[in-house]
Amino acid sequence: MLAYTSRRIVYVIPIVLSVALVCFLLVHITPGDPLVAVLPADASQELAAQLRTAYGFDRPLPVQFGLWLWRAIHGDLGNSIATGRPVLSEVMRAVGNTVMLAIAAAMIGFTLGLLFGLIAGYFRDTWVDKVATSIAIAGVSLPHYWLGMVLVIIFSVQLNWLPAVGAGPGGSGAWAWDWEHLRYLVLPAITTSVIPMGIVTRTVRALTGDILSQDFVEALRAKGLRETEVFRHVIKNAAPTALAVMGLQLGYMLGGSILIETVFSWPGSGLLLNSAIFQRDLPLLQGTILVLALFFVLLNLLVDIAQAAIDPRIKRS
Repeated sequence: MLAYTSRRIVYVIPIVLSVALVCFLLVHITPGDPLVAVLPADASQELAAQLRTAYGFDRPLPVQFGLWLWRAIHGDLGNSIATGRPVLSEVMRAVGNTVMLAIAAAMIGFTLGLLFGLIAGYFRDTWVDKVATSIAIAGVSLPHYWLGMVLVIIFSVQLNWLPAVGAGPGGSGAWAWDWEHLRYLVLPAITTSVIPMGIVTRTVRALTGDILSQDFVEALRAKGLRETEVFRHVIKNAAPTALAVMGLQLGYMLGGSILIETVFSWPGSGLLLNSAIFQRDLPLLQGTILVLALFFVLLNLLVDIAQAAIDPRIKRS
């Protein structure tokens, strides 16, 4: 297991470097001048040149990338052009809010997805299967930003049960673990959980149905095992693939949803990305994309290790 984990960590290093290069290049090939956000309309050429030098935009791209990567390794992602604050502090605050939203959505989506998928797979081709499959298809098909607006209209505008936007009373972004703040998490978490719930349901249904049709299940039943014991073997065989799918879905949620966080004004990485794009804030845009990409790579590494711990065949291969 140690050798397998060490190999996976070594494989991650070139992936991380490639991700950093892509993050750096993507924001530089977009049109427009990033200094427009801070330069006044009547700014002189001398002032523009001074700012360009201060932010390092006057250097060749390879030099910019090397300096940016070296500073990023040491925890310095530069300062935001729009606000002047350190990018790392801005990104980590937003990512913390996104992680909290993603975990809440994962608890809802994965629990319902596993439940619906196991039931649908076990009672395949019955009315129970059709109901669970219909719920999964609806979850995948509905545009989540539209669902978010519908939930706001129903539970915030008409029923006045839950707040519509923000992460705290009075529009505050500060978080506290009390019901007054948790109320702001309910609607965005439900909206974010719908698509992962549908995908996990469909995946687990297919896995369960396929495993139940295999010969070893009939052999277990022929030996006189109770259905609960048979079902435990089914879950054990379906776990590695289901874990991989859930890991990918959690990675997507950790990446932040610009549309959902914009609908609910949730102060996460998606809303921060949206602001950085419109303000042409290159340091903030680069830093946010890099941190989110590293989160995704790290999560996939953890999923690979967890899969190997569950299924010994992966280690041997």
